[in-house]
Amino acid sequence: MHYAIIAAGQGSRLAQEGITLPKPLVRLGGETMIERLVNIFARNGATAISVIVNEEMPEVKTHLESLSPGVPLTVISRTTPGSMHSFYELSRTIDTEKFCLTTVDTVFRPNEFARFIEEFVADAGADGYMGVTTYIDDEKPLYVAVSPQEEITGFLDSPVEGVRFVSGGIYALKRNALEILSDCMASGLTRMRDFQRALVAAGLHLKAFQFEKIVDVDHAADIKVAKQLSGCEADRVDNSI
Repeated sequence: MHYAIIAAGQGSRLAQEGITLPKPLVRLGGETMIERLVNIFARNGATAISVIVNEEMPEVKTHLESLSPGVPLTVISRTTPGSMHSFYELSRTIDTEKFCLTTVDTVFRPNEFARFIEEFVADAGADGYMGVTTYIDDEKPLYVAVSPQEEITGFLDSPVEGVRFVSGGIYALKRNALEILSDCMASGLTRMRDFQRALVAAGLHLKAFQFEKIVDVDHAADIKVAKQLSGCEADRVDNSI
Protein backbone atom coordinates (compact mmCIF):
# COMPACT_ATOMS: atom_id res chain seq x y z
CA MET A 1 0.00 0.00 0.00
CA HIS A 2 1.40 3.37 -1.04
CA TYR A 3 0.56 6.25 1.32
CA ALA A 4 0.69 9.94 0.42
CA ILE A 5 0.46 13.11 2.51
CA ILE A 6 -0.42 16.63 1.39
CA ALA A 7 1.61 19.02 3.57
CA ALA A 8 2.11 21.92 1.17
CA GLY A 9 -0.25 24.50 2.68
CA GLN A 10 0.75 27.79 4.26
CA GLY A 11 -0.83 27.24 7.68
CA SER A 12 -1.70 30.93 7.70
CA ARG A 13 -4.49 30.70 10.26
CA LEU A 14 -2.26 29.02 12.82
CA ALA A 15 0.45 31.64 12.21
CA GLN A 16 -2.06 34.44 12.79
CA GLU A 17 -2.93 32.86 16.14
CA GLY A 18 0.66 32.74 17.38
CA ILE A 19 1.81 29.27 16.29
CA THR A 20 5.28 29.99 14.97
CA LEU A 21 6.07 26.53 13.60
CA PRO A 22 4.96 25.29 10.19
CA LYS A 23 1.80 23.23 10.70
CA PRO A 24 3.42 19.84 9.93
CA LEU A 25 5.92 20.41 12.76
CA VAL A 26 3.37 21.18 15.47
CA ARG A 27 3.71 18.49 18.12
CA LEU A 28 0.96 16.26 19.43
CA GLY A 29 2.70 14.87 22.48
CA GLY A 30 6.08 13.43 21.53
CA GLU A 31 5.60 13.53 17.76
CA THR A 32 5.15 16.20 15.13
CA MET A 33 1.93 15.90 13.16
CA ILE A 34 3.79 14.81 10.04
CA GLU A 35 5.87 12.27 11.96
CA ARG A 36 2.74 10.86 13.58
CA LEU A 37 1.17 10.18 10.19
CA VAL A 38 4.33 8.61 8.79
CA ASN A 39 4.55 6.28 11.79
CA ILE A 40 0.87 5.32 11.59
CA PHE A 41 1.23 4.52 7.90
CA ALA A 42 4.37 2.46 8.50
CA ARG A 43 2.38 0.35 10.99
CA ASN A 44 -0.41 -0.20 8.48
CA GLY A 45 1.28 -2.00 5.64
CA ALA A 46 3.06 0.87 3.92
CA THR A 47 5.34 -0.18 1.08
CA ALA A 48 6.23 3.47 0.38
CA ILE A 49 5.27 6.93 1.62
CA SER A 50 5.27 10.15 -0.41
CA VAL A 51 4.90 13.64 1.02
CA ILE A 52 4.58 17.01 -0.71
CA VAL A 53 5.77 20.00 1.34
CA ASN A 54 5.75 23.72 0.73
CA GLU A 55 9.07 24.79 -0.76
CA GLU A 56 8.93 27.92 1.39
CA MET A 57 9.21 25.73 4.50
CA PRO A 58 12.52 23.87 4.07
CA GLU A 59 12.56 22.89 7.74
CA VAL A 60 9.66 20.51 7.07
CA LYS A 61 11.63 18.74 4.33
CA THR A 62 14.67 18.56 6.61
CA HIS A 63 12.58 17.07 9.42
CA LEU A 64 11.10 14.43 7.12
CA GLU A 65 14.54 13.48 5.83
CA SER A 66 15.62 12.84 9.43
CA LEU A 67 12.92 10.18 9.95
CA SER A 68 13.48 6.44 9.55
CA PRO A 69 10.05 4.87 8.91
CA GLY A 70 11.51 1.62 7.59
CA VAL A 71 10.00 2.07 4.11
CA PRO A 72 11.00 4.34 1.20
CA LEU A 73 10.05 7.96 1.95
CA THR A 74 9.84 10.40 -0.96
CA VAL A 75 9.66 14.13 -0.24
CA ILE A 76 8.51 16.56 -2.95
CA SER A 77 9.25 20.21 -2.22
CA ARG A 78 6.87 22.34 -4.24
CA THR A 79 4.40 25.17 -3.72
CA THR A 80 1.09 24.45 -5.44
CA PRO A 81 -2.07 26.52 -6.02
CA GLY A 82 -4.30 24.02 -4.24
CA SER A 83 -4.73 20.62 -2.65
CA MET A 84 -5.71 18.88 -5.87
CA HIS A 85 -2.53 20.11 -7.56
CA SER A 86 -0.57 18.74 -4.61
CA PHE A 87 -2.33 15.41 -5.03
CA TYR A 88 -1.46 15.40 -8.72
CA GLU A 89 2.22 15.88 -7.92
CA LEU A 90 2.04 13.01 -5.44
CA SER A 91 0.17 10.80 -7.89
CA ARG A 92 3.27 10.52 -10.05
CA THR A 93 4.99 8.56 -7.28
CA ILE A 94 2.15 6.11 -6.60
CA ASP A 95 3.03 2.64 -7.84
CA THR A 96 0.47 0.33 -6.18
CA GLU A 97 -3.06 -0.68 -7.20
CA LYS A 98 -4.48 0.67 -3.95
CA PHE A 99 -3.23 3.75 -2.12
CA CYS A 100 -4.23 6.07 0.70
CA LEU A 101 -3.99 9.88 0.80
CA THR A 102 -4.46 12.25 3.73
CA THR A 103 -3.78 15.88 4.54
CA VAL A 104 -1.16 16.58 7.20
CA ASP A 105 -3.63 18.30 9.53
CA THR A 106 -6.02 15.33 9.68
CA VAL A 107 -5.93 13.76 13.15
CA PHE A 108 -7.72 10.50 13.96
CA ARG A 109 -7.48 7.54 16.30
CA PRO A 110 -4.93 5.01 15.00
CA ASN A 111 -7.13 2.01 15.84
CA GLU A 112 -9.98 3.39 13.73
CA PHE A 113 -7.58 4.05 10.87
CA ALA A 114 -6.27 0.49 11.05
CA ARG A 115 -9.83 -0.85 10.64
CA PHE A 116 -10.41 1.57 7.77
CA ILE A 117 -7.36 0.28 5.88
CA GLU A 118 -8.12 -3.36 6.71
CA GLU A 119 -11.64 -3.11 5.31
CA PHE A 120 -10.51 -1.24 2.20
CA VAL A 121 -7.81 -3.79 1.41
CA ALA A 122 -10.27 -6.68 1.87
CA ASP A 123 -13.04 -5.12 -0.24
CA ALA A 124 -12.49 -6.24 -3.83
CA GLY A 125 -15.60 -4.50 -5.14
CA ALA A 126 -15.06 -0.95 -3.93
CA ASP A 127 -13.12 1.65 -5.92
CA GLY A 128 -12.48 3.63 -2.78
CA TYR A 129 -13.18 4.25 0.89
CA MET A 130 -13.62 7.75 2.31
CA GLY A 131 -13.17 8.54 5.98
CA VAL A 132 -16.25 10.37 7.26
CA THR A 133 -17.45 11.58 10.64
CA THR A 134 -20.44 13.22 12.28
CA TYR A 135 -18.07 15.49 14.23
CA ILE A 136 -17.95 18.89 12.51
CA ASP A 137 -15.16 21.32 13.33
CA ASP A 138 -14.39 22.70 9.86
CA GLU A 139 -15.41 26.20 8.80
CA LYS A 140 -16.41 24.92 5.35
CA PRO A 141 -17.21 21.24 5.79
CA LEU A 142 -17.87 18.97 2.84
CA TYR A 143 -21.04 17.01 3.52
CA VAL A 144 -21.18 13.41 2.35
CA ALA A 145 -24.47 11.85 1.24
CA VAL A 146 -24.65 8.08 1.57
CA SER A 147 -27.09 5.30 0.77
CA PRO A 148 -28.42 2.91 3.45
CA GLN A 149 -25.55 0.60 2.41
CA GLU A 150 -23.03 3.39 3.20
CA GLU A 151 -22.27 3.93 -0.48
CA ILE A 152 -21.41 7.55 -1.25
CA THR A 153 -23.92 9.25 -3.52
CA GLY A 154 -22.74 12.85 -3.39
CA PHE A 155 -20.49 15.52 -1.91
CA LEU A 156 -22.31 18.69 -0.86
CA ASP A 157 -21.16 22.16 0.17
CA SER A 158 -24.28 22.76 2.30
CA PRO A 159 -26.11 20.53 4.77
CA VAL A 160 -29.19 18.70 3.57
CA GLU A 161 -31.80 16.97 5.71
CA GLY A 162 -30.81 13.38 6.30
CA VAL A 163 -27.10 13.91 5.55
CA ARG A 164 -25.16 13.07 8.72
CA PHE A 165 -21.55 12.89 7.62
CA VAL A 166 -18.78 15.26 6.62
CA SER A 167 -15.55 14.36 4.85
CA GLY A 168 -12.55 13.78 7.10
CA GLY A 169 -9.79 14.19 4.52
CA ILE A 170 -8.85 10.50 4.43
CA TYR A 171 -9.01 8.94 0.96
CA ALA A 172 -8.28 5.29 0.13
CA LEU A 173 -8.56 4.69 -3.61
CA LYS A 174 -7.71 2.39 -6.48
CA ARG A 175 -5.46 3.54 -9.31
CA ASN A 176 -8.42 4.13 -11.67
CA ALA A 177 -9.13 7.27 -9.62
CA LEU A 178 -5.90 8.79 -10.96
CA GLU A 179 -7.35 8.92 -14.48
CA ILE A 180 -10.17 11.06 -13.13
CA LEU A 181 -7.64 13.23 -11.32
CA SER A 182 -5.88 13.88 -14.63
CA ASP A 183 -9.20 14.84 -16.23
CA CYS A 184 -9.90 17.28 -13.37
CA MET A 185 -6.50 18.87 -13.81
CA ALA A 186 -7.08 19.23 -17.55
CA SER A 187 -10.40 20.94 -16.76
CA GLY A 188 -8.69 23.54 -14.57
CA LEU A 189 -10.19 22.37 -11.27
CA THR A 190 -8.17 22.98 -8.09
CA ARG A 191 -10.12 21.68 -5.09
CA MET A 192 -10.18 18.16 -3.69
CA ARG A 193 -13.95 18.37 -3.28
CA ASP A 194 -14.27 18.87 -7.04
CA PHE A 195 -12.20 15.73 -7.55
CA GLN A 196 -14.43 13.81 -5.15
CA ARG A 197 -17.52 14.93 -7.03
CA ALA A 198 -15.89 13.82 -10.28
CA LEU A 199 -15.37 10.35 -8.79
CA VAL A 200 -19.09 10.04 -8.09
CA ALA A 201 -20.01 11.46 -11.50
CA ALA A 202 -17.77 8.86 -13.16
CA GLY A 203 -19.68 6.08 -11.44
CA LEU A 204 -16.93 4.87 -9.12
CA HIS A 205 -18.08 2.71 -6.25
CA LEU A 206 -17.13 4.63 -3.10
CA LYS A 207 -17.93 3.60 0.45
CA ALA A 208 -18.12 5.78 3.54
CA PHE A 209 -16.23 4.54 6.58
CA GLN A 210 -17.29 6.26 9.78
CA PHE A 211 -14.69 7.49 12.25
CA GLU A 212 -15.99 8.57 15.64
CA LYS A 213 -14.03 11.81 15.37
CA ILE A 214 -11.62 13.36 12.88
CA VAL A 215 -10.04 16.71 13.72
CA ASP A 216 -8.87 19.14 11.06
CA VAL A 217 -6.16 21.30 12.66
CA ASP A 218 -6.68 24.80 11.27
CA HIS A 219 -6.69 26.88 14.47
CA ALA A 220 -4.72 26.91 17.71
CA ALA A 221 -7.78 25.64 19.60
CA ASP A 222 -7.87 22.59 17.31
CA ILE A 223 -4.47 21.48 18.61
CA LYS A 224 -5.91 20.93 22.08
CA VAL A 225 -8.72 18.79 20.67
CA ALA A 226 -6.24 16.90 18.48
CA LYS A 227 -4.02 16.16 21.48
CA GLN A 228 -6.99 14.81 23.41
CA LEU A 229 -7.95 12.61 20.45
CA SER A 230 -4.36 11.35 20.29
CA GLY A 231 -4.27 10.63 24.02
CA CYS A 232 -1.74 13.41 24.63
CA GLU A 233 -1.58 16.03 27.33
CA ALA A 234 -3.45 19.10 26.09
CA ASP A 235 -2.70 21.75 28.65
CA ARG A 236 -0.41 23.80 26.43
CA VAL A 237 0.64 24.24 22.83
CA ASP A 238 4.18 23.06 22.12
CA ASN A 239 5.93 25.27 19.56
CA SER A 240 9.20 23.40 19.69
CA ILE A 241 10.51 20.92 17.15
